[in-house]
Amino acid sequence: MSNSSGQQGPLYLGIDGGGSKCRVVLVTADNQLLGEGLGGPANPLRGMKVATDSILTATQQALTAAGMTFNDMSRLIVGAGLAGVNMPQYFKLFSEWQHPFAAFHLTSDLHIACIGAHDGADGAVIIAGTGSCGLADVKGKLLDIGGHGFPYGDNGSGAWFGMQLVHQVLLSKDQLIAPTLLSDLLAEAIGTSATLDIVSHFMHATPTVYARYAPLVFTAAEQGDATALKVVQQGAAFINQIALKLFELKPPRFSMIGGLAYKVVPYLDAAVQQQITPALAAPEFGAIWYARQQQALLNSAKTAIVN
Repeated sequence: MSNSSGQQGPLYLGIDGGGSKCRVVLVTADNQLLGEGLGGPANPLRGMKVATDSILTATQQALTAAGMTFNDMSRLIVGAGLAGVNMPQYFKLFSEWQHPFAAFHLTSDLHIACIGAHDGADGAVIIAGTGSCGLADVKGKLLDIGGHGFPYGDNGSGAWFGMQLVHQVLLSKDQLIAPTLLSDLLAEAIGTSATLDIVSHFMHATPTVYARYAPLVFTAAEQGDATALKVVQQGAAFINQIALKLFELKPPRFSMIGGLAYKVVPYLDAAVQQQITPALAAPEFGAIWYARQQQALLNSAKTAIVN
């Protein structure tokens, strides 16, 4: 471990705060990576304390890896892309947070994902993780789709697939649809096949919990289960619709990211699959880019006032 507590110049912290976890990276002014950290959910829909605790936990890990202490938080210029802050009330809540940082530049997790995926250049991105959403940033025009939250939004997301899994299993157990491999896979995963136990297990399930079981739907589909395949195709159709809407802006690059993206991609239309390009950088590095950009604008405004 290198001791970077004597590091001179500004230090930047990039935060990618999603519905399941929060990733942070700590870098120097010349992009030297000092440390990384991982925390829990950073979506304010889960509660401000949950979100801020996740951010601070991940930040402390990054500082520790850099040989720094909690007090060094006051030196950090932060770019934060958080799930949920596309909703004005949550953006306001976070904007009013009495954070311990030198500066805190806030935007959505989707925005930093797009910035990172295309290294700050024009492009489009779809996140298929715990939630689902898409954004295109082309010639100064922003188009974002989805991200409205679970269960009324986030179609084709991990949370959506997990909920569909439970829904189909219960229908099958009530003999309203044909038997499905999903029942066996879920029973193995949660340790029970009893209907009431399944209902009890998911009674207060969060999007993160539902998303944990999403891969089971793909496992069953890959083994030829008709019910699972129908769910997968329905979820992929939602993602297709988002992609085609984003393509109307003619983005020069298009990437798909998120924990479920690699599972969904094979089921997308060929025309969408052909447009996919690898993300150039992770969202947390997009947050660093955003922090630099916003801080430069802030410094420029201050200079203009002084002059």
